[in-house]
Amino acid sequence: MKKSALLKTGLIGMVISALCCFTPLLVVLFGAVGLAAWVGSLDAVLIPALAFFTLLTIYAFMRQDKVSE
Repeated sequence: MKKSALLKTGLIGMVISALCCFTPLLVVLFGAVGLAAWVGSLDAVLIPALAFFTLLTIYAFMRQDKVSE
């Protein structure tokens, strides 16, 4: 995977998971389609996803800085 693609993937994933973690976006969406009972278990998936994409972004940033020096 290219260095820039790794950074873009990390940033996009981090933004999407942050939006879903810290805003009621998924709560409203799940309530609208009748899946409101699953809202309680969303944190078990979204918090690790946010941590993963944050670490991926940091790794890609460090790798990009190391190569450019």
